[in-house]
Amino acid sequence: METTTIQLKGETVDRLKFFKEYSKESYDEIVNKLIDLQEEGELTDEAINKIQNGLNDIKAGRVISIENYAKKRGISLNEIHN
Repeated sequence: METTTIQLKGETVDRLKFFKEYSKESYDEIVNKLIDLQEEGELTDEAINKIQNGLNDIKAGRVISIENYAKKRGISLNEIHN
């Protein structure tokens, strides 16, 4: 599978975090879910529940920034972007 790197504004990343179902879910998975939802034309009850769960996780502080995640695992984000 071919992969590529994209640049997102911080506010865009923050908006995408609302759709995470679990902490290790990739942004690729989130973007594909959003594309699928758009193609379906409406949100299912399951999708609405998952979005609400993600919002609840954020409100409860059960998320961390990508910077903190990388730091905990010894990953340099600068190396990834270069």
